[in-house]
Amino acid sequence: EDWRNWEGLGDREDWGGLGLTDPRGRTPLELAVSLGHLESVRVLLRHNANVGRENANGWTVLQEAVSTGDPEMVQLVLQYRDYQRATRRLAGIPELLSKLRRASDFYVEMKWEFTSWVPLVSKVCPSDVYRVWKRGESLRVDTTLLGFEHMTWQRGRRSYIFKGEDEGAVVMEVDHDKQVVYTETLALALHEPDLLLAAMQPSEEHVAGRLTSPIVSTHLDTRNIAFERNKSGIWGWRSEKMEVVSGYEAKVYSASNVELVTKTRTEHLSDQDKSRSKGDSPIGQSGSLPTQHGTHNGVSGRGGGCPPPTPPRGGG
Repeated sequence: EDWRNWEGLGDREDWGGLGLTDPRGRTPLELAVSLGHLESVRVLLRHNANVGRENANGWTVLQEAVSTGDPEMVQLVLQYRDYQRATRRLAGIPELLSKLRRASDFYVEMKWEFTSWVPLVSKVCPSDVYRVWKRGESLRVDTTLLGFEHMTWQRGRRSYIFKGEDEGAVVMEVDHDKQVVYTETLALALHEPDLLLAAMQPSEEHVAGRLTSPIVSTHLDTRNIAFERNKSGIWGWRSEKMEVVSGYEAKVYSASNVELVTKTRTEHLSDQDKSRSKGDSPIGQSGSLPTQHGTHNGVSGRGGGCPPPTPPRGGG
């Protein structure tokens, strides 16, 4: 349908069809982005079409926009994605402050790691210890695992601090390596929508960076996950394994059948960008991780490498 007819609906309240899907599971926004219909995308976003939804193949609206190679499309979708995130975050502050006030103060450490039966693979699999402090309306989380990019785990020392206040909250990200603190003030009352939207416009450099980099989607496939109690002792005299954690006797479990799946799309890249992205991947250079490869409609996928994670241990 022509975008002018959609715009002609004006301020009608009957926009419930924005969440409906076609036979392939695509919403109107996802379809408009995939087809490169910029004005249709603009109208749908103006009427609060959900940017954060993933399609049936696991790709977000922003990733589909990047695949078109259209800078204006990417700028528009990125701006509304950040705007929708900001409005949801601001709207949730009162409930969050209320829950923090009711909860008891605490400190907790959560350790998790991936292991593999493949020799040497466990050394490149991720692990981390999350440290969480809560006091009053304030919360702090420390981590060293920052993300995953180009088949490489990004590490650094970061603290995320949420300080509740009467009029809202202050969120701080502390980069201990660079000794830099990023601060954002969140007010209980929503900002003027037009001003907030304008503030979310991304820079040209940000848009260009996305258009010259592969689209990467990484997730854990836990559909077949299974938990099993660990055993200790010799054959015939084995018993369920127990460990003492912070003075508490805890049961030890192992999880199996978990796969780390990475999918990459490069149809929007020039040959030069593709060559550069391959050179930036240490896995592509060394081939040190066993992977399963597959392609479908220009999309490549890799799975495996670090199959069974060891979940955080808890008291039992």
